[in-house]
Amino acid sequence: MKKTVAVLLSLTLFCALLSACKKEPQSQARPESQELTASEPADTDFSKTDAENFTERDQQTDYDASSVVSIRLNGTTASASSESVKIDGSKITITEEATYELSGTLKDGMLMIDAPETAKLQLIFKGVNITSKTSAALYILNADKVFLTLAEGTENTLANGGSFTAVDENNIDGALFSKQDLTLNGAGSLAVTSPAGHGIVCKDDLVLTGGNYTVHSASHGLDANDSVRITNANLTIDAGKDAIHAENTDDASLGYVYISSGTIQGEAEGDGIAASSTLQINGGTIDLLVGGGSENGSKASSDHFGGFMGGGHGGMRPGAPQETTATADDSSSSMKGLKAAGGLLIAGGNITIDSADDAIHSDASATINGGTFTIASGDDALHAEETLTVTAGNIAISECYEGLEALHIDVQGGDIQLKATDDGLNAAGGTDQSGTTGGRDGMFGGGMGGGRPGGMGGGGMSANSNGSIKISGGKLYINASGDGIDANGTVEISGGRTIVVGPTQGDTATLDYDKSATISGGTFIGTGASGMAQTFSDSEQGVLAVSVGNQSAGTSVLLKDASGKTILEHTPELNFAVVILSSPELQKGTTYTITVGSQTAEIEAT
Repeated sequence: MKKTVAVLLSLTLFCALLSACKKEPQSQARPESQELTASEPADTDFSKTDAENFTERDQQTDYDASSVVSIRLNGTTASASSESVKIDGSKITITEEATYELSGTLKDGMLMIDAPETAKLQLIFKGVNITSKTSAALYILNADKVFLTLAEGTENTLANGGSFTAVDENNIDGALFSKQDLTLNGAGSLAVTSPAGHGIVCKDDLVLTGGNYTVHSASHGLDANDSVRITNANLTIDAGKDAIHAENTDDASLGYVYISSGTIQGEAEGDGIAASSTLQINGGTIDLLVGGGSENGSKASSDHFGGFMGGGHGGMRPGAPQETTATADDSSSSMKGLKAAGGLLIAGGNITIDSADDAIHSDASATINGGTFTIASGDDALHAEETLTVTAGNIAISECYEGLEALHIDVQGGDIQLKATDDGLNAAGGTDQSGTTGGRDGMFGGGMGGGRPGGMGGGGMSANSNGSIKISGGKLYINASGDGIDANGTVEISGGRTIVVGPTQGDTATLDYDKSATISGGTFIGTGASGMAQTFSDSEQGVLAVSVGNQSAGTSVLLKDASGKTILEHTPELNFAVVILSSPELQKGTTYTITVGSQTAEIEAT
């Protein structure tokens, strides 16, 4: 025999948590003319393809050995087979367009390219070892473009000795320093060491279409003004600042990073990969350890809610990572995995990020169209200032402060599993102050059926209620210590399968919204604390919202229809006092049987 509701619940069993299903909640939102809308910034351009980023010449590694100029490095000097090579002790200068084959060692010298501005040169490294104690080992001053090819099976080295002394009006600060377009390719290896500056610097476009690279630098590993473009190259970078950095302060369309394939393993004290314009990843394997990893999240500094140079959130969010001063010349240090000041697009690849700050961050909008992600973050896992869109991909977030955060979150597909110490999904319109210690939620007092739409808590509204969360497809599993789904605005679920486990604290909720939360399709299973609980404010399919008293983690929840068919089944991994269920199989006005542990009751879907 079924036990009574009183046996099952420590509180009275409330259907729909006093939701007043179709009642319009009060709102203090701005007039419509002042509402912020999601839009792509003008500098977001993802129309670039491999064909546009990599020319045939960029990928060409063969050459006519009979016509090359041979340069042999001999310790403190060199010899060459052409007068186009000027030798002044340990300074070797190439002055004309040709193909140059180099080998040998230069202990304290420089290989310099000073050719006509129309010249296209190819350098073939076949066992080259150049060290400059006080400048760049390879300095490309003048040319139209230089192609550096690493001969198959060869090991090559470019190194700075620990200081940079000016040799002309240019601020040379990399072991490989180019003022012109530079392409690196081939099937050999190149080790770049720069204990006092950047590894590879290019003041134009830096393109890598092959080769194996190991970069150790005190500052950025790769640093370019106009772009960094990578395909079929393998990089291992240990950088004192960003592993890969592209920034152009004069042209908003430049300073972009484009990655098509290859492998990047980076350890950086700054950002992993940072672009002042767009960041686009179509494939490849990327593994980043940034700022010492998520365990150092409390050390991540964030002066601004966005901002390319500083990044991060402004002010102090309750429960958020604390700010510290990084160095004497930096008031803050950005330690993000992937960061773009413009749009960010990931369409594929295998990406692993362990970061002290946001793992994936855009100051504009970010889109995930595919890929496999393994993320641990000391702050947000995925963050965009404007719109964050997920259409596909497998995203596993083992640790973060907030899982997905943006003004507008749009989940259309993919498989997302996350564990957050604060909110799972957070649509933050304006300045969000929600957090595990109360924040925005702390404004809501006790009492049942107060001002929160569909809620059991008291009243109150955020003045910045222009955020939105839309879920139309995919799978989401959210384990949150803060709010499971938190919108400073609206929540709209029309498809997919969403499971929310947690929170367990009294001042947080499975669902938390300011304006409305509607469900018209998909499956929703939510469990969490009851003190500030909200359910959907409107629905096109049946919803069951039940206060079940204090239940232990591992207590099963089972929902059946009148014929005994199982509609939903779930075993929460955290303690819970509220269950919210919705499915296309649930019909409004129909009675269902819910079993929580060993206790059973009949309730009507609303």
